[in-house]
Amino acid sequence: MAIYYGMRRLWPLDRLAPVTEAAPMFGRHKPAPEQVTSGRFEIERDGHLAYLEYTLAGNVLQLIHSEVPEALRGEGLASELAKSALDWAREHRVKVDVICPSVAAYLEKHPEYSDLVLR
Repeated sequence: MAIYYGMRRLWPLDRLAPVTEAAPMFGRHKPAPEQVTSGRFEIERDGHLAYLEYTLAGNVLQLIHSEVPEALRGEGLASELAKSALDWAREHRVKVDVICPSVAAYLEKHPEYSDLVLR
């Protein structure tokens, strides 16, 4: 079993750094645009791929949608994906915006992650 952070061969989350410096424009400083990255947390098992899609903008990790192939359902992969994403968020000190119903269900059973959720 392998868990991947981010899209394969693209930008893994742990290598991203937010844009923090301001660019001068007509003698004034304009705020730098926020870097937005989209990708997936993935688990590969028995030739099938389960994933949780995310968007990272600034210090907010938006957990959008998870998909588990029918052949792998009932093995707890949706919970593993949710835990991986929430652990990553805690490690990198970002908040989470939960859109995915399976992540929301995971959070109801695991209140230890409630401090990460945007209110």
